[in-house]
Amino acid sequence: MRIYLSVDMEGVTGLTDPEEMHLGGRGYERGCELMTGDANAVIQGAFDAGAASVLVNDAHGSTKNLRIDLLDERATLIRGPGKPHRMGQGLVPGMAAACFAGYHARAGVPHGVLNHTWMGKEIHNVYLNGEVCGETRLVAGFAGSMGVPVVLVTGDEAVCEEAGELLGDVETVAVKKGIDRFSAELLPPAVAWRRIREAAARALGRLPEFRPHVVEPPYTLGVEWNSTAIAAACSIVPGVRLAGPRHTEFTTDDYHEIMALFGIFSMIGGQVACGSGRYG
Repeated sequence: MRIYLSVDMEGVTGLTDPEEMHLGGRGYERGCELMTGDANAVIQGAFDAGAASVLVNDAHGSTKNLRIDLLDERATLIRGPGKPHRMGQGLVPGMAAACFAGYHARAGVPHGVLNHTWMGKEIHNVYLNGEVCGETRLVAGFAGSMGVPVVLVTGDEAVCEEAGELLGDVETVAVKKGIDRFSAELLPPAVAWRRIREAAARALGRLPEFRPHVVEPPYTLGVEWNSTAIAAACSIVPGVRLAGPRHTEFTTDDYHEIMALFGIFSMIGGQVACGSGRYG
């Protein structure tokens, strides 16, 4: 039973401040420790349920956040930039299940802590085959394209609601309840980690009940940007077309290309936003 674990940071136990998410920010080092704690809780629960291996993917920002020296020694870690499939790097057919830890609600959800989709301010909305899409839907669809079901999602209460609407009776653990985008009611780490560990074991104990989240091809990715400049720059990428002044679309039969495109968009969007100053 090979298990895949994608770990983001905005939905990690105890974190509410953007400073805690970025190298050099106040509280970042402690944030990395808490992120690793959430990952370890999933790993422990997976092995309690009989997992043979757990592959962990650091899916946040620089993807150099998880503390390998603190990670459960039974797991392995994918770390560092340049990963073509980003938040889904390492997912392959034949894995028994995928788990998402530290995930967050999509852009625009009022009570979603640190809510956004892929990029913090450059993207207003993402659409997959015409439906509004957060990172949970995006990566679950990638897993589903390879026949791998998502069995556990942890993060804030809003992303747990999002996961339930998308995936049905998936196991979820809400480690915080959003008040606004940068404030929340938090569980202490010891409590959160116990609940995550128990939920991971419970999810794998229910494995026959889960089905992959399958999005039928062709896949059309729509992105509503916050500026015409970013949309125009992204439309230069082969296959990407302008569907409006701030809206790009890309269609493919290969979901791997959807995931890879977000890496390119991140580079282009970041560069254009940096160069546009206060108008970005």
